[in-house]
Amino acid sequence: MKKVITYGTFDLLHPGHINLLRRAREMGDYLIVAVSTDSFNHEKGKQAYHSFEDRRVIVEAIRYVDQVIPEESWDQKVSDMKEYDIDIFVIGDDWKNKFDFLKNYCDVVYLPRTEGISTSKIKRDRF
Repeated sequence: MKKVITYGTFDLLHPGHINLLRRAREMGDYLIVAVSTDSFNHEKGKQAYHSFEDRRVIVEAIRYVDQVIPEESWDQKVSDMKEYDIDIFVIGDDWKNKFDFLKNYCDVVYLPRTEGISTSKIKRDRF
């Protein structure tokens, strides 16, 4: 079984999130999504509209997702690759080259973002 993992806040879910999750799932048999906790978002200087628990429930309901885990720190990625026996790490290409260190543990794929949509843009345009 080929396992894929991705990470993100997944706040104000939009088609870009769904496209990322669909494409990630197409790369393997099992998709794990690490959703940033509220405390980790705070550490990153981010404020999510929805709580971690609400975002977890939303992401768990997406048909492409097999498992949701909390993302509590930047440093957990290596241990996640080992613990969950990950074959492919997937993230948006806005992070290009930032996670190349994970190539020692699995394949690393940077997927193109969906044009014209982001949570930041939604917040700017609507809130």
